[in-house]
Amino acid sequence: MKAKKAIKRLQRVDTLLGTVIDEYDAGTSGVNDMLSAARSSVASASQALAAAPAAKAPAKTNSPRKRLPVAAKKRGAAASGAKSAHKTPTVHSAAVAP
Repeated sequence: MKAKKAIKRLQRVDTLLGTVIDEYDAGTSGVNDMLSAARSSVASASQALAAAPAAKAPAKTNSPRKRLPVAAKKRGAAASGAKSAHKTPTVHSAAVAP
């Protein structure tokens, strides 16, 4: 996954966790502590991705693709035609009683 896409997803998760924390019942502090810890770890992960240098994509070659020689094309056509020409019909013979 690309870093830019991962950062967007982490930000979306961060906002979702924020709304869950805000709307969740404040009576249970254990759950709120876990949610806030999850939110802080998501925030630190997104910051780490933002600070990391972007990986370079492999450079595309500008050289045109080599064309096949005519002889190679003929060999390929002959080989594919030869495969279909060698099909033998299936012979169903009746069992011969002695």
